[in-house]
Amino acid sequence: MAEAVLQDLDAQIAAHGVHPDVDPIDHRPPLILGAPDFHAITEAVARPIEWKPPLGWWIVLGISLSMLALLGVAVGWLFWEGIGVWGNMIPVAWAWDITNFVFWVGIGHAGTLISAVLFLVRQRWRTSINRAAEAMTLFAVACALLFPTIHTGRPWLDYWMLPVPNQMGMWPQFRSPLMWDVFAVSIYGTVSLIFWYVGLIPDLATMRDRSKPGSLAQRLNGLFALGWRGGHRQWQHYERAYLLLAGLATPLVLSVHSVVSFDFATSQLPGWHTTIFPPYFVAGAIFSGLAMVITLMVICRVAFKMEHIINLLHFDRMARLILATGSIVGYAYATEFFVAWYSGNLYEFFTFRNRAMGPYAWAYWTMVTCNVVVPQLFWFKKARVHIPLLFVASIFINIGMWFERFVIIVTSLHRDFMPANWDYFRPTIWDISTLVGSFGLFFTLFTLFVRFLPMVAMAEVKGVLPQAHAQPHPVAPSVPYRQEEGAPA
Repeated sequence: MAEAVLQDLDAQIAAHGVHPDVDPIDHRPPLILGAPDFHAITEAVARPIEWKPPLGWWIVLGISLSMLALLGVAVGWLFWEGIGVWGNMIPVAWAWDITNFVFWVGIGHAGTLISAVLFLVRQRWRTSINRAAEAMTLFAVACALLFPTIHTGRPWLDYWMLPVPNQMGMWPQFRSPLMWDVFAVSIYGTVSLIFWYVGLIPDLATMRDRSKPGSLAQRLNGLFALGWRGGHRQWQHYERAYLLLAGLATPLVLSVHSVVSFDFATSQLPGWHTTIFPPYFVAGAIFSGLAMVITLMVICRVAFKMEHIINLLHFDRMARLILATGSIVGYAYATEFFVAWYSGNLYEFFTFRNRAMGPYAWAYWTMVTCNVVVPQLFWFKKARVHIPLLFVASIFINIGMWFERFVIIVTSLHRDFMPANWDYFRPTIWDISTLVGSFGLFFTLFTLFVRFLPMVAMAEVKGVLPQAHAQPHPVAPSVPYRQEEGAPA
């Protein structure tokens, strides 16, 4: 039965390409192609969980686990030998460790934006991608929390950062940026986890009812579904809780990376001491997070045959957000140079001139090319709906955002007030291994997620289908949205 339903849905998509009418609710292009019914949506989302995983999934999992093992070796050697195995030195005391921390915190921002902010402003296109974006947030936060843990060199003393007196009667130093990061990222991760789990409950109940009676899958799904039966009262409480959590999570989009930016902005170091950092960091975080969502969704929609659920309209919307946030980031780059020149501060101006024309000019111009030039392609609709171009552009954007953090940290430190201290930072093999290993942790968690949990929010996707509304408004015939790969508007 399930096979017949999926084949019929695939045949509809192959024959028509798109549902020929516009959405009857908001008179816009349809969010889900092929006009599937509720059961077809359930079958399509449950397919990756219930069917035997393809060979590609095993290959990706094997590569991810290999990278994760590399992380274990790198961190183990770090604990054994100490921070000296990294390339950190004076004056570059912060290097790849803090660069990676800020990078991963930024990656997690798109999940909260797509899930909470777009939910509050009633953007219905978010429903196809919000579940995967939320999961990406959790996995990115796990990677981010790794670096404050290990960069001190004494992870066995990390409990000193908890707000309880230790055995020596000392309280944490709440004026330390390290403490701010611990509290900000921990709160962000906790709220994101609760938000993600609450959204999963109806889908876990669906998977419980589809599982083989008495199986481990049925027992686990039943345990975490919390007795969900889909009654009217349950839906009322669910929607109220989801709305409250969305309202609670929305300020975190602004606050978390603002707090991370205070690590730099509250210092007196030229290149860091600037009030533009909080909005600049927040825009950059959303920018990089959306790029990572595109990277993952391009792969998942093809690997699990969800082109009708995650279609070109969703990529078009995400590309528009990337263009907006990328323009903010580019404006921030120009503002930094203008303020450095206009302030008349010789040290500040030297720092920015050194970034663009000094020993790390290659990193600075890589950052500008990836973060300012590449997003300009998305002014054109052909680029916003061209999947290969979107995939390549998203990778370049994340490369550029990693280099942005590298440029901010390293180029502001490697030439300080005394020329006798100037030096050139070079990463060691253990810096590189830790960075590669953190990607291994991220992709291992995401690969397991798409295999064992619904990667698309079934209940929310069904809510945007025309048949979910009792009396859809009649609409006049309209030109269908072009959904061919790379098709013009």
